[in-house]
Amino acid sequence: MTTPPSTDKDLWVSWDEYHRLIERLALMVYESNWQFDMVLCLARGGVRPGDVFSRIFDVPLAILSTSSYREEAGTKQGDLDIAKYMTMTKGPLKGRILLVDDLADSGVTLQKVRTHLKENFPEVTEVRSAVIWVKGTSSIQPDYHLVDLPHNPWIHQPFEDYDGLRPHQLTAWMKKFEK
Repeated sequence: MTTPPSTDKDLWVSWDEYHRLIERLALMVYESNWQFDMVLCLARGGVRPGDVFSRIFDVPLAILSTSSYREEAGTKQGDLDIAKYMTMTKGPLKGRILLVDDLADSGVTLQKVRTHLKENFPEVTEVRSAVIWVKGTSSIQPDYHLVDLPHNPWIHQPFEDYDGLRPHQLTAWMKKFEK
């Protein structure tokens, strides 16, 4: 399927584009020569990029759930929630952490998670952030990013198709891909 043309108001991203952007971001981090011990991705938007980074760099993956998009079908930012617990497999969060998310919208999530890590994980020695997109409304500049979006478009990521899909609709959904 093809994506609609992007405008200043809407940025449409296909699966192929999305994967290439993640790979380009990983290359940017690699070329910086910064060594990190673990990837901490922010769920939900950072899960796919975080997984790819964890695999490419062969480091453990930790997942922290955050949520700020609740109102108006997820298009208006609300208060930020940070999960009480983090999911990880290799001991406590410590050392140099690469914090991965899909975008810096207002910048609040990255700022608050950095503060959360500093206050609750004394063994973390350094945190750097990596995102694909930075909107003009962001109050912070991540350490690594690919695309500046000064017009603050809504980013239509390829997995958004699943947001409105429910289990009882799967049979009809899958038929549209049959040849």
